[in-house]
Amino acid sequence: MTFADLGLSPELLSAVEDAGYTEPTAIQAQAIPAVLMMRDIIGIAQTGTGKTASFVLPMIDVMASGRRRALMPRSLILEPTRELAAQVAENFEKYGKNHDLKMALLIGGVQMGDQLKTLDEGVDVLIATPGRLMDLFERGKILLNGCELLVIDEADRMLDMGFIPDIEFICSKLPETRQTMLFSATMPPPIAKLAKTFLNNPKRIETERAATTNKDITAFKVPVKSRQKRDTLEWLLANDQVETAIIFANRKTTVRDLNKHLQKRGFKSGEIHGDIDQASRVQELDRFKAGEVNILVASDVAARGLDIKGVSHVFNYDTPWHPDDYVHRIGRTGRAGAKGRAFTLVADEDAEAISNVEKLTGAKIKVFGKEDVRVELAVPAKSGAKSGEAEPASGDTATEEKKPRSRSRKRDEDADVSPKPRRERGPRAPNKPERSSERKGRGRCRDQDDKPVPAGEWNGPKPGFLDIGFKG
Repeated sequence: MTFADLGLSPELLSAVEDAGYTEPTAIQAQAIPAVLMMRDIIGIAQTGTGKTASFVLPMIDVMASGRRRALMPRSLILEPTRELAAQVAENFEKYGKNHDLKMALLIGGVQMGDQLKTLDEGVDVLIATPGRLMDLFERGKILLNGCELLVIDEADRMLDMGFIPDIEFICSKLPETRQTMLFSATMPPPIAKLAKTFLNNPKRIETERAATTNKDITAFKVPVKSRQKRDTLEWLLANDQVETAIIFANRKTTVRDLNKHLQKRGFKSGEIHGDIDQASRVQELDRFKAGEVNILVASDVAARGLDIKGVSHVFNYDTPWHPDDYVHRIGRTGRAGAKGRAFTLVADEDAEAISNVEKLTGAKIKVFGKEDVRVELAVPAKSGAKSGEAEPASGDTATEEKKPRSRSRKRDEDADVSPKPRRERGPRAPNKPERSSERKGRGRCRDQDDKPVPAGEWNGPKPGFLDIGFKG
């Protein structure tokens, strides 16, 4: 099946082809014809499978005919976050380039001036977050009685996380004869039941079981002690062939502290969370997309809907409090058929949270073990190291660099003919390996095993979490 089989206009098909797409995803193939037939829809699909295009594309054709009026948008798309709203706006610009449609983006964190000017001129598509829309409505700056089409995106979060009164108020101001669509990656039964109150005989489109995770994502849980999380994360960032990564934390303070720590450790990282103003958030996302930083530390403000190409890894520094958030977090990797890896660091206090995630997804998350390590073993060292000796972990680097210098100094002493200075140092030479050993012991991570590795066992860098298992 191609997009041409779905009933889209030639102008829209040309824009889709220019964007590099030829075949619709499962959710697009089912939703687009239904939207063009003016049906109400509940659409459920895995994150990263093209939910946004499944309503943006048919909306462009539906809105192609009609007349704009000042302060009265013809269609409304509600988004839970500013970032997701901006991304939907980018989709409209990309696919609607051959249509004479006017769009407005109504989000918090930016000045109202330009937004109000655009509304005064009339818009076909209004993309908004509930807070800013309510603010303008209460000021009398917008009228909703001309809205023919409503989209509630990420419906489970919009309804489940405090937006219910706002959604009910907004729907009460819309015409009764409207088309309404809800799209989300997850739809718990109580939320689905509540959502149906806004729809008229909706068609339910479910391409995957609710809350399933993407088959292109290899997910692991990593059992650690709370105090080992930073060391474990650093080891994974250095040794799992990470190209670009998003690290999620539950608290904004954790995001800030972790980003500062990673920067001090030499990683190119940035941060994004709710306390950062909109301009800075957009700037940080642009830096990440451009490759200026390859690690983005984020709160759940960035978990939903952001489509950033080429994210190879997702790390849950904290196990998410809400199980649905797990699906959205790891969905930032493995998008559009690409492969991705996701790691969740699980401390003792996270046992209940990770259990809830596994109940929601209906599958056990694999415990990260030795067979899953992708680090390349070091070749035999050049300066007298034993054959097969592994490359040191990051905590041992400085110590291992000191040992060759000690040997080199000893060789210099053997070759030097100057009697007094060298003979004075000579008697102390036997103690040097002992001091070096002491330094090495102090320099190693406290969680590493100092015992010799038995033959046939893993002989690469060995973080402590490989020895820690779940109780029971």
